[in-house]
Amino acid sequence: MKIFIAGHRGMVGSALVREARKRGGYEVLTASRDELDLLDQASVAEWLEDHEPDQVIIAAAKVGGIHANSTYPAEFIYENLAIASNLIEGSRQAGVGRVLFLGSSCIYPKMAPQPMPEDCLLTSPLELTNEAYAIAKIAGLKMCQHYRAQYGLMYHSAMPTNLYGPGDNYHPENSHVIPAMIRRFHEAKERGDSNVTIWGSGTPRREFLHVDDLAEACFHLLAHDNPPDWVNLGVGEDLTILDLAKTIAKTVGFEGEIKTDPSKPDGTPRKLLDVSLLNETGWTAKIAFEDGLKGAYQDFLATLEEGTARL
Repeated sequence: MKIFIAGHRGMVGSALVREARKRGGYEVLTASRDELDLLDQASVAEWLEDHEPDQVIIAAAKVGGIHANSTYPAEFIYENLAIASNLIEGSRQAGVGRVLFLGSSCIYPKMAPQPMPEDCLLTSPLELTNEAYAIAKIAGLKMCQHYRAQYGLMYHSAMPTNLYGPGDNYHPENSHVIPAMIRRFHEAKERGDSNVTIWGSGTPRREFLHVDDLAEACFHLLAHDNPPDWVNLGVGEDLTILDLAKTIAKTVGFEGEIKTDPSKPDGTPRKLLDVSLLNETGWTAKIAFEDGLKGAYQDFLATLEEGTARL
């Protein structure tokens, strides 16, 4: 079985490559940016024709934090629309029988019910700060849904919650909350700081899924005879940002005080996925949060030592 993992160098893509190799029976196809420009429709179509994968996982995307999304919305909508449409239509033309498109929980409305079920999609407006990215992800999801309906192809999607794990991005401005905190608490420990201040009140609740769990869930869905058109990938449990900070401080070995800064905005009070549909397919998350964090911190330390950390 030949499987093309688009976006194999990112945290998600590299986890998918590890999972495919662990399972065995897969010939894993990858292409670096030098080898294949996913924004070039003709190149993508030609590459897929030449390599003839049986399955494609679309884990490639232009991603970034709130600052990047609000500064470069045109790039976010164009590049993510192009990646999705080039790979989905290119796969159809090349006779690829199965495509799994990965989106994000930001596709759901700003005021979605909590936990968020799949059917709340497009029921009210999106969060404006990452609207461009979300619309591109919704378009990819809808392309797969309509290609499945019209062409009878098994093209389907998965919408992960916040992810963490090995290979994460630890850049101080562009990283997500867990890698940002791992780096901050580690550096505070190294300097011997007496306290660390976290952004906002610490009361918002967030859900986190280990990237290796995500990869296992993706291959579970690819083996499913009749998966949902799109399904939430999460753990179904959340915790406050303050509790997250305490857990990371403990993992890193920072023993100082954790302060909050309520003058900074909190963002959405709660973001939790409804994972009942995922559970019905026969899959639940397996990696305990504290164990996953320990592994993520060990990976951070190892990549720091090797000089390969994404800082």
